[in-house]
Amino acid sequence: MQFSVFTKSKNYLNTNNMSTRAKFYCQSVSKSIHWDGTKRNLFTAHFNPVMSDSDENKSFFAATPSGKLELGQFLEDAFEPGKQYYVDISLAA
Repeated sequence: MQFSVFTKSKNYLNTNNMSTRAKFYCQSVSKSIHWDGTKRNLFTAHFNPVMSDSDENKSFFAATPSGKLELGQFLEDAFEPGKQYYVDISLAA
């Protein structure tokens, strides 16, 4: 998984306190049949990093301008194509 990130830590080399916020837009949501055919449908949301449209988006894009994110879920309407979402990343300890 790659991220377009904006690092919130003052010292990005200090991984003890590092947190990162990424900003993505939902490009699409695809539907697939559950692997055993008897359960609910699966929905996969496909995200790309934001690039422009606002000064904030330009800042996120300038940090590291590449990435892709896919999230699978059972809820059809968990994510809406065309909407923007923040992804916060911090060390799980």
